[in-house]
Amino acid sequence: MYNQLEFRSGQELVEQYAPLVKRIARHLMARLPANVVLDDLIQAGMLGLLEAMSKYDPGKGASFETYAGIRIRGAIIDEVRRGDWTPRSVHRNARRVSEAIAAVEGRTGRDASDSDVAAELGVSIDTYHSLLQDSAESRLFSLDELTESGEDSAGEQFAGADPSPAQMIQDGAFKAALARAIEGLPEREKLVLALYYDEELNLKEIGQVLGVTESRVSQIHSQAAARLRARLRDWQ
Repeated sequence: MYNQLEFRSGQELVEQYAPLVKRIARHLMARLPANVVLDDLIQAGMLGLLEAMSKYDPGKGASFETYAGIRIRGAIIDEVRRGDWTPRSVHRNARRVSEAIAAVEGRTGRDASDSDVAAELGVSIDTYHSLLQDSAESRLFSLDELTESGEDSAGEQFAGADPSPAQMIQDGAFKAALARAIEGLPEREKLVLALYYDEELNLKEIGQVLGVTESRVSQIHSQAAARLRARLRDWQ
């Protein structure tokens, strides 16, 4: 429990880790549309911090800051998802794109290009890019969602009971499948994901690296997520 943390008061811990909440909120804010309010993210993150303080168990092996960071980030992402601003048509079109990619790749045995997918959907290349842009602007947590194999986050696993052997096997198999799917992406899509998730560059910075516009990076990110969903559809 948090009162085991060097016997400090809850108020002291809140004051100490409030900057961590703000830092995580600002980092995630850079990945979200302009209509998301930073203060809302910070408020959700503070609730995550309070939850971390009540559930932290030093016997699990993680430092409090590591555990709190997981809880804070998870609380912010949960809040964003609960306040989903995405029209149903965007969700529907995202599924159509994934289905079109799966159909083209299943039929041809190669990576589906932009023009392939547009033709499969029966739309122009500009319309297809608009569909990708809509999806990218509405939700940039798509890869995070793909990597979630159940309701419990990593933070929940620290706090709760150990996963069953069957769950561990399933999780391990899924992560291996995801790694293979990412490795099999076209080089540009793989590079965008690496820069975005591993190097934590924002879309503008990635555009500068690739020599393309920020909106084009959004489209590439969205197409990569759609391709992964198509290739991992048996796991969903």
